[in-house]
Amino acid sequence: MDLQLTGKVTKILEEQSGQGKNGPWRKRDFILETKGKYPKQVCITQWGENIDQNAVNEGDEITAFIDIQSREYKGNWYTDVKAWKIEQGTGGAPAEAPPSAPGLTMDGNQEMDLDDDLPF
Repeated sequence: MDLQLTGKVTKILEEQSGQGKNGPWRKRDFILETKGKYPKQVCITQWGENIDQNAVNEGDEITAFIDIQSREYKGNWYTDVKAWKIEQGTGGAPAEAPPSAPGLTMDGNQEMDLDDDLPF
């Protein structure tokens, strides 16, 4: 399943790094605002060399190819949205998404609404 988000980079957060059991790591988060009638802000993480190979800047219009993964820790669940590829521009998508499109597509534009079951 291929997931992609298209929108504008509104903020780049400070890069983080550390030492893990598999060696050094680094990550950087950025905020992507989707298009449409009800824009969403999504925090997307880039890891390791992907930060340099797929550089993004505030104000860039991009399409982020993402993986979504959740994990449990001490009874709480945490979800990561990880970018594995970034394309500058909208990747052939229309400049303005139709009002009903949430900006998140999977497998050829089937819509996926992330707000349905969220408690907030």
